[in-house]
Amino acid sequence: MPEGPTPDEAAVWEALRGVFDPEIGENVVDLGLVYRVECTPGRVELDLTMTSPACPMSDSIAQDAESAIRAACPEARTVHVAVVFEPAWTPERMSDAARQRFGW
Repeated sequence: MPEGPTPDEAAVWEALRGVFDPEIGENVVDLGLVYRVECTPGRVELDLTMTSPACPMSDSIAQDAESAIRAACPEARTVHVAVVFEPAWTPERMSDAARQRFGW
């Protein structure tokens, strides 16, 4: 059975721009929390990190990311979001625009 078309990676990234860390108020892309997006036929895999391993919102943010990807890419029969902590997140991963918004 064919696995279906390959989801559009650009659509995944755009969908993730709508996923916010509620404690910080910034999207996960501009925060630099997205470590890997891989699109294969019928599947999207995402490695996502948090600013701290103790982040109480990690499950919620991961669920929001999965929901956003599913909405943007209905051809993805499987969406797997892994929360990872290596390499450790640093503020240097943030976009220039996000750093400016935070005054860094």
